[in-house]
Amino acid sequence: MTYDPSTDTRLDPRARDALTRLPPDASGDVDSREQLLAEANSRRGLENRALWRRIFDAMDDERIVPRAGLRFADHTLTSSPDGNRVNLQFIRPDTTEALPCVYYIHGGSMASLSCYDGMYRAWGRLLASMGAAVAMIDFRNSVSPSSVPEVAPYPAGLDDCASGLEWIHEHAPELGIVASCIVVSGDSGGGNLSLALGIRLNRDERLDLVSGLYVLAPYLAGIWPQERFPSTYENEGVFLSLHHNRGRMSYGIEAFEAGDPLAWPLFASDVDLRGLVPTVISVNECDPLRDEGIAFYRQLMRAGVPARCRQVMGTYHVNEVMTTVCPDISRDTARDIVAFARGGRHPLARSDQV
Repeated sequence: MTYDPSTDTRLDPRARDALTRLPPDASGDVDSREQLLAEANSRRGLENRALWRRIFDAMDDERIVPRAGLRFADHTLTSSPDGNRVNLQFIRPDTTEALPCVYYIHGGSMASLSCYDGMYRAWGRLLASMGAAVAMIDFRNSVSPSSVPEVAPYPAGLDDCASGLEWIHEHAPELGIVASCIVVSGDSGGGNLSLALGIRLNRDERLDLVSGLYVLAPYLAGIWPQERFPSTYENEGVFLSLHHNRGRMSYGIEAFEAGDPLAWPLFASDVDLRGLVPTVISVNECDPLRDEGIAFYRQLMRAGVPARCRQVMGTYHVNEVMTTVCPDISRDTARDIVAFARGGRHPLARSDQV
């Protein structure tokens, strides 16, 4: 039965109205990543990408998130180990004050979108307006180009995110960033990459690079539906359709079959998580990914990680990042992320967190 958002009384009326105006996500299984690449570069695929770009650009409304009082810069860095070039969008309040930093990783199932899409331009401004420096990394997607032409499967995107974080630390003084207050944040596929980056830093004993992780609606499991996650049934088709194999095919089926937690963090063991920096998981009530985010939060607690989980009622997948839909909900989430960054190292363990 096709999902009809107009009848979903759980949704905030503004979210319900937005969903009725968005194209449905109706995708089936594929045989290979090569099929996905061919589809993405077909005439229909390019037209679909252009359609979504127009939709996301319409969410960049300066009446809701003004540019006034902010500074903007674009940087290009060299990623390791491939030597490819990656772009980084940097936004901060127009002040000389050293600020906490939100290192932000955009969504798109690790396969598509860009931090330069209108939706993310506005979201970056909103975070910066709350009093943080915001560094948005435009990593290599696995299927459709971001702001760089190359596409590549796992671990390319994760390598780019790790390289960007290193770059931010190296340039913290001239960027006006407090190096001890850098929070890695991301939504959906960016939530996957944020948690994977935390696990990788933990393995490499480099957690000194980050003070915390704050992820929105993380895309973690790689296979859906799952009986242990009721939301993968009850919310299928609510903005996001997941009952197919495209995610694990596009990012790298080999990593999924190997149970690699750096590709799909829900495979992480307690050993992988033990010692991780404080982490916040934010989920949306009407999101098929809701329950896997909650499950990951509970695993963090079992591993002894200082963790918090919040559920935003009446919202669909990454509703907050779409700042024109429910601006007050977007502001609440942005404010919470920046307050978390201002808490410094181990903010969840402190009683004086901002």
